[in-house]
Amino acid sequence: MKYDYVIVGGGSAGSVMASRLSEDPGTSVCLIEAGGSGRDILIRAPGLVATMISGRPKINNWAFQTVPQPGFHGRRGFQPRGKALGGSSAINAMLYVRGHPQDYDEWADMGCEGWDWASVLPFFRKSEGNVRGADALHGAQGPLQVAEQSQPRAITQAFIEAAGEQQIRYTPDFNGPEQEGVGHYQVTQFHEGAANGERCSAAAAYLHRDVRHRPNLTILTKAQARRVVLQEGRATGVEIRHINTTKIIEAGREVILSAGAFGSPQLLLLSGIGPRDELAAHGIRVHCEVPGVGQNLQDHLDYVMSYHSKREDVIGLNPKGLYQLFKDGMQWRKDGTGPFATPFAEGGAFLKSDPGLDRPDLQLHFVVAIVDDHMRKINFKHGFSCHVCALRPHARGTVGLQSANPGHAPQIDPQYLSDKRDLEVLMKGARQMEQILIAEPLSRWRGKQLYPHDGSDSALKK
Repeated sequence: MKYDYVIVGGGSAGSVMASRLSEDPGTSVCLIEAGGSGRDILIRAPGLVATMISGRPKINNWAFQTVPQPGFHGRRGFQPRGKALGGSSAINAMLYVRGHPQDYDEWADMGCEGWDWASVLPFFRKSEGNVRGADALHGAQGPLQVAEQSQPRAITQAFIEAAGEQQIRYTPDFNGPEQEGVGHYQVTQFHEGAANGERCSAAAAYLHRDVRHRPNLTILTKAQARRVVLQEGRATGVEIRHINTTKIIEAGREVILSAGAFGSPQLLLLSGIGPRDELAAHGIRVHCEVPGVGQNLQDHLDYVMSYHSKREDVIGLNPKGLYQLFKDGMQWRKDGTGPFATPFAEGGAFLKSDPGLDRPDLQLHFVVAIVDDHMRKINFKHGFSCHVCALRPHARGTVGLQSANPGHAPQIDPQYLSDKRDLEVLMKGARQMEQILIAEPLSRWRGKQLYPHDGSDSALKK
């Protein structure tokens, strides 16, 4: 089988690439995805995301683990990643948040030509179908549906008011003229038609409707890429395992890797492209020595505080809470509205760890449920949580191989907290977050803290 373009990975990037390239009827495209179609109810129904994010069992989720991290006292970090068409946009919280404009300009300054804010903004606008309509920063006709939350809970408004008491201004649009502040997140969710209230993953936006029926587009799901085929230093195809058969998908023009920050370097290494020492350690022939493959991994870390709730208008996994979820699910199934359409992280904020900074370096996600180890530890009581995330980590890690077997997970070593500046920023963020969570507007809900601490540096570092 031969195509003009062979794309590995049907996530947020791969879905767009397959859709855009196949717009030309004279071009043939093959999209290879290791997971399923991305159309099942667990993905489409926002309220069911918790069944996938924990990776127990591994439903639409690679559920990777890092190597033991010295900065975590030897613990491993959990790395959920989507395994379906749509990739991680099929299992995330649906929050529609761009980077800060200065981030893009800095990438261009470092040599990433075409990544400055003025160059990327037209593509954001082209992709976006925002319920608020079009303006200088937003689009209304794009395939990616961006909606207001159907029915954010009262506690989320209380969180916004609590932040206001800490002199944090309200912002109605985190993708607007000013990112800093507190507010409700917009979500990548259908806001009209038969799919109203459903998740709008990248695959739902770019592939699932008429696009997937194009005669010049072939989509192979549950197809595991094993290596890039090289001939005389040129990529000419991809070897895959599909329906218990190993086969080669040939590319006449290009092989495009869009398997994510972990999957793409892993596939390059398996193909003999990467640092010589890493390849030699696994007995892989060096086809092209590229020292940078798998290097410079950057992953922002977050810290979570959770509380039990004195009120039951948040999510709980006890019988009463589950019955309420069932009722909300029935409403969502009927018309796509109600609390079941929740992104869970209904509110948030962008803050500065130091007032002298030129842009926020911290992000908060306020969640209307208890979040404990990515839902891998179940708490049955009603509760709420808040994450603080350090947006621009200084630590640099690596992605490597555990073995030469393509069926094994990559070896992921983010080197969390190996740069002391990351811990300093995260702790400043944790203290700002706690001041919001203990403020008066949340007192009607705030019960016992899930993991109480005395507020000392040593307690937070645990």
